[in-house]
Amino acid sequence: MLELPDMIVRRLMKPTIRTRFAPSPTGDPHVGNIRTALFAWLFARHNSGSFILRIEDTDVARSVEGAVEEIMGSLRWLGLDWDEGPDVGGDYGPYIQSERLELYQEAARRLVEQGDAYYCYCSPERL
Repeated sequence: MLELPDMIVRRLMKPTIRTRFAPSPTGDPHVGNIRTALFAWLFARHNSGSFILRIEDTDVARSVEGAVEEIMGSLRWLGLDWDEGPDVGGDYGPYIQSERLELYQEAARRLVEQGDAYYCYCSPERL
């Protein structure tokens, strides 16, 4: 059997394109949000890839009630759909950042235990 060099194999294998739009629910979507979503969606669709919607809701102080629904409604109004997201699920969820906190805490704990990270004791003002 003929074995191809790794370089040729990599060129023959087309990578899977995954783009994402990750708005913060801090108000109504604006033209910059929509432009970012549109470009990511177009790139994914053009390359037979996936478009992911992930909500960045970790800024609790600035979050606005109903903003997530407004974001999703605006995208749908424009005809943009997503392959993975808070309302459709997917293999890499959860798609709402605050629901991923436990995953991040476990990863941070592991890094500290391995000696690859350390605790920061700076005040919130300094940070």
